Amino acid sequence: MKNQQLFLTWLLAILSFSAPAQTDLLVEAERFLDKGGWVTDPQFIEQMGSSYLMAHGLGLPVKDASTEVRFKKKGDYHVWVRTRNWVPGKWDPPGRFQLSVNGKKFEKQLGIGPEWDWEYVGAIKIDQRKSQLGLHDLTGFNGRCDAIYFNQEKKAPPSELEALTNWRSTMLDETTKPTKTKKYDLVITGGGLAGCAAAIAAAERGLKVALIHDRPVLGGNASSEIRVHTLGIYGKFERILKQIDTEHYPNGSAEAKKDQIRRDENMKKYPNIDLHLNWRAYGVGESNSTIEYVDARHTSTGERIRFKAPLFVDSTGDGWIGYWAGADYSYGRESVHQYGEAWDEWGELWSPEEADDFVMGSSVLWQTSKKEQEQPFPSVPWACEIADGHQAIAGEWYWEFSRNDLHQIHDGEEIRDHMLRAIFGSYSNARIDPENRKYRLDWVSYLLGKRESRRLVGDHVFTFKDVTDQVKFPDGVVQEIREVDVHFQQNLTDENKPDFLSKALFFHTDMYYIPYRSLYSKNINNLFMAGRCFSCSHVGLGGPRVMRTTGQMGAAVGFAAVLCKKYKANPRQIYTDHLEEYMQLIEAQQ
Repeated sequence: MKNQQLFLTWLLAILSFSAPAQTDLLVEAERFLDKGGWVTDPQFIEQMGSSYLMAHGLGLPVKDASTEVRFKKKGDYHVWVRTRNWVPGKWDPPGRFQLSVNGKKFEKQLGIGPEWDWEYVGAIKIDQRKSQLGLHDLTGFNGRCDAIYFNQEKKAPPSELEALTNWRSTMLDETTKPTKTKKYDLVITGGGLAGCAAAIAAAERGLKVALIHDRPVLGGNASSEIRVHTLGIYGKFERILKQIDTEHYPNGSAEAKKDQIRRDENMKKYPNIDLHLNWRAYGVGESNSTIEYVDARHTSTGERIRFKAPLFVDSTGDGWIGYWAGADYSYGRESVHQYGEAWDEWGELWSPEEADDFVMGSSVLWQTSKKEQEQPFPSVPWACEIADGHQAIAGEWYWEFSRNDLHQIHDGEEIRDHMLRAIFGSYSNARIDPENRKYRLDWVSYLLGKRESRRLVGDHVFTFKDVTDQVKFPDGVVQEIREVDVHFQQNLTDENKPDFLSKALFFHTDMYYIPYRSLYSKNINNLFMAGRCFSCSHVGLGGPRVMRTTGQMGAAVGFAAVLCKKYKANPRQIYTDHLEEYMQLIEAQQ
């Protein structure tokens, strides 16, 4: 019944919107030729339908974005912009901007509506087929523009996501099926340390590898865009991981840029690795529990490629490839009774009595610097409301947000925006002290640094008890000595604390091991996973979620893929039929 209702809703949306006239023009904002100071944000495509441009100016209006468009016919047009007010409520919308056509700005301010939808801009006479569009930021506080639409009938495009997606395809004359196909020995989706390490390990031994990553730079949370330093040990893979990890700079430090250059250069030197930066996977082809291909789209141009291979690695963090393929996965905290992850030696309870959807949160890091003179910053009452009196001039790992009723994937934009308000508000509050007014807000990430979301299920689920019992697996390919470190929100134990700061439970341990069986899917025949979406419990993720450890996972599956090709085997058969040779290969990496 529910599926029938969804189908009818979609059908009515399609029928209510007649086919667009040939004179209509749709312009995707992320395809602007000159983005000016606006940034492309592809993090929430699955939720809102597209990449979009965002004016991330830290309170200073950013440089205009502009592009050239060509109308099929001169005449009178109505103009619509898909946007949203990211702080709905009693305050003036902080992300306001204006649209210009041929240098003339519409008076209408955009970014007003509470949800992603089409806002009517006004009517205009187009007297030249080749025209210039511009986005003019008014605030510097994260105005966002998805698309601009011109029509002559004054009828808004569809709002419902599925209908909108189909309408976009019609307007842009695109299909969801890529027109280009590329074939590889191994396709890796996700260019964090796990994905990079997997690519190196496989490519060094002759595999032709595609590495698909939705950002312009590699490294994931370690990148210069998010700036988390790497922790953990190198295990058996020091040579590989030293090419892609970071120094132990303070989280949020601009020193991340130096490691970024080194990492990207090291990855580009491998002729067997085809880097596809700014490409975001959006679906898979699966048959008989086997993935046949991954489809990806360029985050700005919209171009699509189909990536075929006998083997795939999910290093997306959110487990997207496994999810689309139908892999078993878990989300949230297990009951204390499921795996016996109970109390540590100090009596701390690590798992709840009943399972729930709480997970470790996402962080947005930020950085300031002290100057000789006072630094200007506008009033941000819409942000101070979230900060709730908290004062800060710097961010760290504990700037983190998670709630039971917010999903770290489905509600990612709301989580990111909550953190932006917390940062701007806390910084503004700190300026009550005249000395703090000399601190300039230098950098705030607009990308979520996630700790936990989906965890794909393998033949072994790694748990806290594997750590506390010091289990030595016959297929133990990852090793770690870093303490288990599970985060939760400070306001859960102290109602006077803000909801955007976390604290941690720590368990110090000797070396523990992660088995290879936790690095391939239980029910998808040719899928490896490396990174925080590997097979583990919520508490089991607490230790090995750090990036040198996930890098070890990546290297381990890269070498496993080499043997899969050698023997025409699937990942499970490396454990059942070729474990001795595989472990010898791992040991030889020291």
